[in-house]
Amino acid sequence: MSAPIAPLPVVDHQRVVFADGLTLDCGQTIAPLVVAYRTYGTLNAAKSNAILICHALTGDQYVAELHPVTGKGGWWQTIIGPGKPLDTERYFLICANVLGGCMGSTGPRDEMTDSAGCGLGRPWGTDFPNVTIRDMVRAQHRLVTSLGIGRLLAVIGGSMGGMQVLEWAATFPQTVYAAAPIAAASYHSAQNIAFHEVGRAAIHSDPDWQGGRYWEEGRIPAKGLAVARMVAHITYLSEAALSRKFGRRLRGAAALTLLEDVFEVESYLRHQGSTFVRRFDANSYLTITRAMDYFDLAAEHDGDLAAAFRGTRTRFFVASFSTDWLFPTSESRALVRALNKAAANVSFVEITSDKGHDAFLLDEPDFHHALGGFLAGCADRLGI
Repeated sequence: MSAPIAPLPVVDHQRVVFADGLTLDCGQTIAPLVVAYRTYGTLNAAKSNAILICHALTGDQYVAELHPVTGKGGWWQTIIGPGKPLDTERYFLICANVLGGCMGSTGPRDEMTDSAGCGLGRPWGTDFPNVTIRDMVRAQHRLVTSLGIGRLLAVIGGSMGGMQVLEWAATFPQTVYAAAPIAAASYHSAQNIAFHEVGRAAIHSDPDWQGGRYWEEGRIPAKGLAVARMVAHITYLSEAALSRKFGRRLRGAAALTLLEDVFEVESYLRHQGSTFVRRFDANSYLTITRAMDYFDLAAEHDGDLAAAFRGTRTRFFVASFSTDWLFPTSESRALVRALNKAAANVSFVEITSDKGHDAFLLDEPDFHHALGGFLAGCADRLGI
């Protein structure tokens, strides 16, 4: 058994508490419901300039500032700030940690409560109920409403964030003027579910997993969680990106003198795994990956994806990336066809990039210009 690793640091997150809780799709009610969030920019007097940013699987609400745990910059600082596509001098940006997360919103690390909302003196752990993308969106809707915002200028997000965008447009169409699902799809493919299952199996096989009660000994299943991160991270990249960054370069050793960490790409993946375990909870990882796997918007509407958007007045901006094999362009095109069938106002762009799925997080000027132009056009139409 490995040496104990300290639990995640305690951070005083900005948050709102809903004492009455939230009834989930699985039928269980979580009470109280806590939603942790951050905001950037200023909400105008008409409360018409709010944009909700939905984060991806391993993201959180610290989208444009130093992260309180890692000390690194926000995950979307490339496009947030004065004069950038998400212009903080024009828009009021909101980003919430998803339900089931580990950065302040109600999740497996929080104290378990009974049906009356009374604390039971231990974390939820593996007893945390199954949540769906729609549950996450309902929690975000409670937050937005609590801020006095009746309609969002836009909801945007990439990957799992894009799934949330689509659920917002389907579940709360009157609340969403514009929706921008980026590098996303209307369902999670069998291949993606398979990759998630490999990651979950790695966590479960770690001796420090302890049946999900690792917190009782102040441990975390670090090796398993690191492997899960490594597997997932491979899917975020492309062969071209890996070849450009690492190729077959060695780390200063002859190829047959060492058995581990010979290639630079191996060292990179190990680093990704080791840093991840110090900021993310294993039970949250299991909860959120399952939520992604459950997601199938067409299934929620009797197999007809167009029915999810029929009659919508929301404007859509759909973006994909040419080397994204996790959420390929073909899935974005299928979404666009369904939106067209529903007579929705939709714009679509495929960005040529060799960076793979992670391209939406990186420096991609064509994507930035397209997204910024879409948002600015929407704001202009509303006189913002």
